[in-house]
Amino acid sequence: MPMERIWSYAPESGHVEGEDLSGCTVVGRDGTIGHVDRQADHYGMRHLVVDTGVWVFGRSVLVPVGVVAGIDTEARKVTLSCSRAEVKAAPRFETDSETMDREYLAAVGDYYHRLPPEAVTP
Repeated sequence: MPMERIWSYAPESGHVEGEDLSGCTVVGRDGTIGHVDRQADHYGMRHLVVDTGVWVFGRSVLVPVGVVAGIDTEARKVTLSCSRAEVKAAPRFETDSETMDREYLAAVGDYYHRLPPEAVTP
């Protein structure tokens, strides 16, 4: 997958432009990760901030939209093409300012881009 695709929804993901995914449950290949807290698009790097609840010690994670495998609007569910462990191992998200930090976003994109191909393609 080209690096820039990690920041774009896959055509087969079911994403509808302008749709608010806030509150949707986020599920990895092996179980629930949390819920979408908010969506952002800084520097053309579209991503979701996912509140993991107590699963990852109450912290949030930043997920590029390129790993979204599917969106079920009726069920309010976003399915990722990676596992819970892969999301947990991503660069740590600590402050909201990181959603506008080009270097941090590049590090996150690089991490997800380097996952095995089956992890990032639906």
